[in-house]
Amino acid sequence: MNLSIRELYKILKQEFEVPHIRKLKPVEELVLTILSQNTSDRNRDLAWKRLRERFPDLEKIINAKVEEIEDIIKPAGLYKQKAKRIKEGLTLIKRKFGKLEIPLKGKNLYDFLINIKGVGPKTAAVVALFSYGEPYFPVDTHIFRVARRIPLANGKTREEVQEKLTHLVPDHLKMELHLLLIELGRKYCRPRPKCTDCPLRGFCEYAKKIGRQITGGSKVAGC
Repeated sequence: MNLSIRELYKILKQEFEVPHIRKLKPVEELVLTILSQNTSDRNRDLAWKRLRERFPDLEKIINAKVEEIEDIIKPAGLYKQKAKRIKEGLTLIKRKFGKLEIPLKGKNLYDFLINIKGVGPKTAAVVALFSYGEPYFPVDTHIFRVARRIPLANGKTREEVQEKLTHLVPDHLKMELHLLLIELGRKYCRPRPKCTDCPLRGFCEYAKKIGRQITGGSKVAGC
């Protein structure tokens, strides 16, 4: 990549409005992020709305039947798995800290989150960044695709790319750049990319590769 992280941020901020940055309590962010796994924002938000209508106090989920939770969060998909994870996660937090709060910081916070069953590096990083302001850079499917194409950071897995970007991106840019890169992935850098419209086409190795292969008369897979 021939532009700095700050230049990348400036280009993306000119292209997109920074999405609304939600401010939720840590356990709310945790539950919402579990609901978001392998589904769309629309389905996640519908499941979250239904869950909060039934359980304004999330602590009551601990004693609820898992079948009831499953029925409520069905719009999010994988509802059996997610219902179990949510109930077990909240139970663990309450048992360890006596309330649905996680009074930890830094690596201790991240390590605790990642040891909750069903919480992976991205989910732990989302909660740490958005609810605590901790300097992590969550990498979802969109960012993983963008990061490897430009490339921002090489890695075979999202976890490898997340670790690299956490160190590479300045702390004060982490939250907004995370959201901006997701917007880029949704609008332009799709599995079948719209490279000719992308504001990063002049800097992106993948876009240059597509241009060369199209000029040469061949077709790039996925385009």
